[in-house]
Amino acid sequence: MTEWHIRYGGRGVMIYWHVEKNSTCIYSQLKRCSSSEVAAMIEGVLRHCTDMEIERQYVDSHGQSEVAFAFSHLLGFDLLPRLKAIGKQKLYRPGNDMAGDYPNLEPVLTRPINWDLIIQQYDEMIKYAAAMKKGAADPESILRRFTRNNVQHPTYRALAELGKAVKTLFLCRYIGSEELRQEINEGLNVVENWNSANSFIFYGKGGEVATNRLEDQELSVLSLHLLQICMVYVNTLMIQQVLDEPDWLGRMKKEDFRALSPLIYAHINPYGIFELDLDERLPLKVA
Repeated sequence: MTEWHIRYGGRGVMIYWHVEKNSTCIYSQLKRCSSSEVAAMIEGVLRHCTDMEIERQYVDSHGQSEVAFAFSHLLGFDLLPRLKAIGKQKLYRPGNDMAGDYPNLEPVLTRPINWDLIIQQYDEMIKYAAAMKKGAADPESILRRFTRNNVQHPTYRALAELGKAVKTLFLCRYIGSEELRQEINEGLNVVENWNSANSFIFYGKGGEVATNRLEDQELSVLSLHLLQICMVYVNTLMIQQVLDEPDWLGRMKKEDFRALSPLIYAHINPYGIFELDLDERLPLKVA
């Protein structure tokens, strides 16, 4: 599983977390560094094994693509990325008849969407989306077919066209709504806080998965997942107990509630407690 990661400049594996906005991790995956983050994102939405209906998925720039926007639309959830190069994005026109209607947007407007191609390949796109949803094929295998290497594949071209249309709608919402930008940023900050807590919990052996055996790697990741969930659960109960007291609840303001999170660990000693009594000697026998 170990590979060289281009973005982080080192060897290792990729652990992909799906964290709910209230700081509960609902799915974790152990992947190769070269694995598609888009496939990991879709797999977590479909296989999280909870009663939750996922309506929105927040990702960074590496978790989105035009094909990802297309599949997220077909699978019934909103893909909401925080795009790094937002200034380089282009808006696609819905038709040829709109050329020149928006002179102020001309620098960011490009060609119209090919709706005929989407209609022609609609059944094929639905077939692949249904295969993902029913588990007949994993997203990694399907998305491996739809890369830039297969640019002449008609279904890939149709997915790209649909993705361009959905992404254009998202960009318009993203630029026009400050609330949406704040929502995406808050959602991704939960994941960043989750990662910082991982570093605190997974301190053994310098925080490294010191094995190349897949079974041991999966055991480490699942144990980390379990410990993190337990910490969030206990912290939630503690916070509820504190806020149950009227004096403490009365001090809370709107900003305080917004910053409240069960992903806290400053009060935890992960190394245990060693009590030393200097007035007593250890019961060691002298040889």
